[in-house]
Formats: sequence, structure tokens, C-alpha cells
Amino acid sequence: MALSKDNRIGRHAVLLLLSDDSAGQLAKLEQSNWMGCTGKVGSMEAHKVVAAIETAAKKNGIIKSDVYRESHALYHAIIEALHGVTRGQVQLGSVLRTVGLTFAVLRGNPYDNEQEGDWLAVSLYGTIGAPVKGSEHETIGLGINHI
Repeated sequence: MALSKDNRIGRHAVLLLLSDDSAGQLAKLEQSNWMGCTGKVGSMEAHKVVAAIETAAKKNGIIKSDVYRESHALYHAIIEALHGVTRGQVQLGSVLRTVGLTFAVLRGNPYDNEQEGDWLAVSLYGTIGAPVKGSEHETIGLGINHI
């Protein structure tokens, strides 16, 4: 049941997110039967960040929208990643913060044993700060959940 060093889903999600060649990175991951997508979102509202990532994951076939456990797993991975971005308090507009983020969603089995099944990783990178240009700083978050 060892976690394969080459298949660390969180590491791959962060590398995909930060890659200058995300299409090439995705192509390599897809050769290992992994699925992923990237995108961008900016908002003062956390629910809009969640919605953008869920929409991208559904449109790209990462999760099936009619299977609750897949949407549920993705939701928890997103919230965990947002905890990193917001330093543990998933609040944005209500405390006068806004984010500009790029995201990556990755699905695959990080274990040597096929029976472990698929996992989801969501990585976020960008800026957070007051809704005033120049009043932001970098931030990053990672969330991982099993399906």
C-alpha cells in the first residue's frame, strides 16, 4: 500500500499549477491514466472560487456531475486548498479580502495498489489581499481527498 514517490498527487498538482507548460505537463500525466485541468478565478467571494473550480472539473470530465461522492470529494479538496490560501479562515469579501488565483485539479491513483482507487488534488496559487491594487501578496494552497 506504499505511496509511490513518482505518483504523489499533491506534488504533481502543484507542479502542474506552476508549470510554464501546463499542456505538456498534463499530457505526461494523462499517459499515466491521470486526468487534470487548469484555470483561473478571481473573486471576493469564496463560493465563486468553489463554483469556478467545480465547473472546470465537470466540463473537463475530471468528475462526474451525477455522482455525489465525486462532487463531495472535490468540494472537500477545494475547501482544504482554500484553507491554505486564506490561512485557515475561508473568508474573503466579508473581511475585505479578494483573491486572484490560478488552479489545477488532478485525479488519479497515487498508490501502487489499484484497489486504493482515485484521489483528487486541488492546488491554488495567486494573490490575496485588500481589494486595492498593490495591497496583495502571494498565496498557495493544496487540498487532497479520496473519492
